[in-house]
Amino acid sequence: MKRSYSLAICGIVAALGLAYLSALPAKKVTDVMLKPNEAAVITLGVQVYADNCASCHGVYLEGQANWQQRGPDGYMPAPPHNEAGHTWHHPDTYLFSMTKYGIERMIGKTYPNNMPAYDGDLTDEEIIAALSYIKSTWPKSVQLQHDQINARAKARSEES
Repeated sequence: MKRSYSLAICGIVAALGLAYLSALPAKKVTDVMLKPNEAAVITLGVQVYADNCASCHGVYLEGQANWQQRGPDGYMPAPPHNEAGHTWHHPDTYLFSMTKYGIERMIGKTYPNNMPAYDGDLTDEEIIAALSYIKSTWPKSVQLQHDQINARAKARSEES
């Protein structure tokens, strides 16, 4: 009897704990904002980029040659992440989602590419740090344009 009572109490506590955890708000992708002016974030981002991105996108964010044309393998080469590329044309939420979930999941169809999804390999904070590092290298004028893109994307998401 005592053991059954203890098991019942443990079950109730576990159920309440799960209910509490499921009620906690998850980090929404719409809440993602890069932090190109936070030194600690950039320091982490430099390391994450070097370990996970530089082998394809270049040590200096220069990307691969002929990045706008499919290679002989049918895949698009890695684009540059400097101001000459198109990374800054996308809002933070898009960049985060593409990095975390991969291109095919983002667009909802097959797309031949070599860009891996980092979900499960990098934390959200590491992804934000790498993207923040990238943004920190852009000229201030490009950073301001990117901020405007983010503002428009946020306004659109609030309308829907």
